Amino acid sequence: MEQINKKTEKQLRGIATTIRRHIITMSARANASHVGSALSPVEIITALYFHAMRIKPKKPDWEDRDRFILSKGHGGAVLYAALAERGILPKSLLDTFCLDKSPLPTHPVGVHISGVYGVEVTTGSLGHGLAMGIGIALAGKHDKGSYITYVMLSDGECDEGSVWESVLYAGIKKIDNLIAFVDYNKIQSFGRTADVLDLEPFADKFRAFRWHVQEIDGHNFKEIIAAINRAKKTKEMPHCIIAHTIKGKGISFMEDKLEWHYRSPTGELLEQALKELK
Repeated sequence: MEQINKKTEKQLRGIATTIRRHIITMSARANASHVGSALSPVEIITALYFHAMRIKPKKPDWEDRDRFILSKGHGGAVLYAALAERGILPKSLLDTFCLDKSPLPTHPVGVHISGVYGVEVTTGSLGHGLAMGIGIALAGKHDKGSYITYVMLSDGECDEGSVWESVLYAGIKKIDNLIAFVDYNKIQSFGRTADVLDLEPFADKFRAFRWHVQEIDGHNFKEIIAAINRAKKTKEMPHCIIAHTIKGKGISFMEDKLEWHYRSPTGELLEQALKELK
């Protein structure tokens, strides 16, 4: 099984830091919320766009590209930052994040409306991204394509009944070209997931619905990439990678803090955040 070397891991960590700086500056400029939610999956997004996914930045509409759906659309800043660093989105557009008439609203709007390549579908109304990902994955099988569809859900999103309808369907249909990540940072909009609506035993729920399940440290590049590789080699089952993450990861005063689901850094806190990301 493919293992990343120290040089590759160092490069990925550098990209992740740059993406975090984008998230902080974009959010501060627009006084936008959901900073903590955008910071927790940075390593996963980095591993996908800069290592695992088959994409062509100069041909973003390549028919056999791997697809990615950010079902937790409130974390849109991380997707935009990754697309810009990968060369799919002009970096200058990041300056317009969440401003009037910008093609980069807080919640991503699909390319068919926004014109932003890399945003496959519109998300943000939680509970719908996985169902759309299933449809895209099934289309790939029907058309005999070789692409993989990746979906990222939030943990709080898994309170939605539509998620579990999709989980049931994908398991029964053995959709093995579908890999779903759950950004399990354990904090949702109004409290800790364990207190709002406890998801545990989380992995066992997916297994009961006939999914191949792995649990990893969502900030460890070696674990992320190894899990993706194992998923690709496991057939006849859809794949769930439960990534244990920290909300606000990378900024000391934001880590594991509920308020950064809504707050935006300004003044001294903005300066401190950027200083920590050097």
